[in-house]
Amino acid sequence: MMGWTDQHFRYLFRLMSRHARLYTVMITSNALIHADPAHFLDFSKEEQPVALQLGGNNPAELAHCAKMAQDWGYDEVNLNVGCPSDRVKSGQFGACLMKEPERVGDCVQAMQQVVDIPVTVKIRIGVDELDSEEYFNQFVDTVASAGCEVFLVHARKAWLEGLSPRQNRTVPPLKYDVVHRLKERRDDLTVVINGGINDLEASQAHLQQVDGVMIGRAAYENPYEFAKLDQQLFSETAEPLSRIELVRAYLPYIERQLAAGVPLKVMSRHLLHIFNKQTGAKGWRRFLSNYAHKQGAGPQVVEHALNQVV
Repeated sequence: MMGWTDQHFRYLFRLMSRHARLYTVMITSNALIHADPAHFLDFSKEEQPVALQLGGNNPAELAHCAKMAQDWGYDEVNLNVGCPSDRVKSGQFGACLMKEPERVGDCVQAMQQVVDIPVTVKIRIGVDELDSEEYFNQFVDTVASAGCEVFLVHARKAWLEGLSPRQNRTVPPLKYDVVHRLKERRDDLTVVINGGINDLEASQAHLQQVDGVMIGRAAYENPYEFAKLDQQLFSETAEPLSRIELVRAYLPYIERQLAAGVPLKVMSRHLLHIFNKQTGAKGWRRFLSNYAHKQGAGPQVVEHALNQVV
């Protein structure tokens, strides 16, 4: 989700759901320690509950970053042990750590020692040749014994050689049953399932067998699919905002960010898919794409774009 679920998208999604837990993109411990932390950590309080997702393999560095996350106001810190990108392979973190459960346990312990917020782990069900359910269960048990109580599980293995990151999201088969059996075997753990889940109907089906569902690209590529999330999953009674109401509710935020120097295009790109499959959707996307990047572009561009769908 790099470059997608930034603070501006998270604010937009929060306008649709008060209850969903939102996650940052994965930020490496090295970048967080050696760059301007505000660049990575700033968020709007309205986004909460929000979790900081970290990548790294050094317990001391990750502990330092976890403490930063807590001090910045994050509600959770998540160690990503599932990302298969070339960058994380060269840095020996992400899905590479699926081969080192003891190291992951050490990282979790180090982070937990310095924070009070939950320390969680995002994993795959296997990596390369280490793809048996027995290995997966042993991995979880090892990390759980170090103190981790929450596992976010992408129900695919990762192939670190021969598949691109994009292929790793689609080629290895989904094995939801492995994640379901983990919850059945370790009912003491909180198990959140991830991978190929594209709508609320599928989410509700999984919630019969696990504790939570993590949605990735589907929430970005078709965000309004989840407008009724609070109604269907959290028993809220209020009707969700319409698409047009959602866009207009986002405009005051756009105005504040513009005043802080953020270009309109950085925020308006998250609006492109709001009207998917609706009359005028193509015109909406075209207008925003053509005018939001121009110098001096402001909220009036979004208002004019709404003329394509009203």
